[in-house]
Amino acid sequence: MPDPVLEPALDPVLDHERAHLAAARAQLARMRDSAASLDASRASDAVSGEALGATLARRVAALTDDPSTTLFFGRIDWSDPAAGDAARLEELYVGRRHVSDEAGDPLVIDWRAPVSTAFYRASPAEPMGVSLRRRFGVERGELTAYEDECLDAPGGTDEAGADDRAGSDILAAEIERPRSGPMRDIVSTIQPEQDALVRADVATTVCIQGAPGTGKTAVGLHRAAWLLYSFRARLDRAGVLVVGPNAAFLDHISAVLPSLGEARVAHATIKTLLDGSYRDDTPKNRRWLVRGADEAQVAVLKGDARWAGIIHRAVWAHVGHPDEALVVPRGARRWRVPAYEVAEIVAELRSRGVRYEAARAMMAQRLAHSVMLQLEAAGDSPDDRVQDSIARSAPVKAYVKALWPQLDAAGVVHRLLSDADFLHECADGDLDPHEEASAVWEKPPRTKGSAKWSPGRPRAARRGRRLHRTHDQPRARHRRRGAGPVGDAAARRRAPLLDGLGDGAR
Repeated sequence: MPDPVLEPALDPVLDHERAHLAAARAQLARMRDSAASLDASRASDAVSGEALGATLARRVAALTDDPSTTLFFGRIDWSDPAAGDAARLEELYVGRRHVSDEAGDPLVIDWRAPVSTAFYRASPAEPMGVSLRRRFGVERGELTAYEDECLDAPGGTDEAGADDRAGSDILAAEIERPRSGPMRDIVSTIQPEQDALVRADVATTVCIQGAPGTGKTAVGLHRAAWLLYSFRARLDRAGVLVVGPNAAFLDHISAVLPSLGEARVAHATIKTLLDGSYRDDTPKNRRWLVRGADEAQVAVLKGDARWAGIIHRAVWAHVGHPDEALVVPRGARRWRVPAYEVAEIVAELRSRGVRYEAARAMMAQRLAHSVMLQLEAAGDSPDDRVQDSIARSAPVKAYVKALWPQLDAAGVVHRLLSDADFLHECADGDLDPHEEASAVWEKPPRTKGSAKWSPGRPRAARRGRRLHRTHDQPRARHRRRGAGPVGDAAARRRAPLLDGLGDGAR
């Protein structure tokens, strides 16, 4: 590979690339001005206007130019291999964000776009349509050098491609550049093996292990950025949460995703994840102030997966058995749903596998439906509005409240850990007598509000809330590093999509 061209006095190639950079910066400024000129107040209503205004603000922030770096760090001369003889050679500049001109033609391709994969993975043995790969040296936002790799030369091998990458002076200088202060992105130095991890399918759970300093965190954060780019609609609804071992670590990595154009990512430690304080919009009744501590053995017990079944039984143990019929006055008559029929409805709802509070809401409607059938049999013609009014009537609400009480997650856990007999009943053999005795409070607090919750008890309460609530909260994709078994369990329970980073030997 030829040596990189460094600051030539009159180098037409470098001058051409600098001109392209200047044009790209001008177009990025145009894109930002265009986004800033849009008027959110012209939305159809106030709610839509507020949402549009927030979206436009994020768009303007994402289009802000950083003068300390360049908009692109590489270029590939690429032609689509699938096009055959009709393929057209294109110069594609790869950078941190997409930039286009007034006609919509790209001046810079986002590094996460599918076509950019060739920049990271192409080799002489498998050029992927790339005839030339060019890397740029950058200093204070200016192009200072370039280095070319010709990938369409005959006789190339994987070894040759690896040697080319290893021999890149610009790449080596960037990788070996001294690191100080907050973590920076590695988007210009991602290696083929790392790129395969970054671009793994969203349905794939990725666990990246390695010794300290091997780039686990950087690869994980770039994967988060790629997922947000490739599955924007899906992950914008659920959100992305980066879980780290402590606040200092999160401060260290906090600038990486914003530098890649992804500012809507939350950060949490295991502690703030458990107590809910990592989100400003977490309701107070869902925040858990940890004021106590358990011995290590007890803490391990409370993080055990067996508690999922115990809390499930504790929640559903509150559903009573109907001993009396439901009587609903309507007009001049009183309509009666016998206790055996109510018992059948309860059994059917419990067998459906829905959550406690959802089944409770269905209970009122099912009772109202039974009354509706009697009305129809008597010659009436009620509609859905009648059923809804019956379900909301005072007799039905009182009957459901007594039979299927509304629960509070903290209250369930408070009872479970205060009442040894109730815990024994709900454990149903999952815990031995010694474990049951160590789990309950020695001196039970009088109320849930006065309880000194330890880290294990908020986790238990969250299990209870998930079992009984009607609707799921948005569930985030979590990325964790060095969280340990207790933190791993907390993240697994909250995230349907989960990647992990860590040193498996520690």
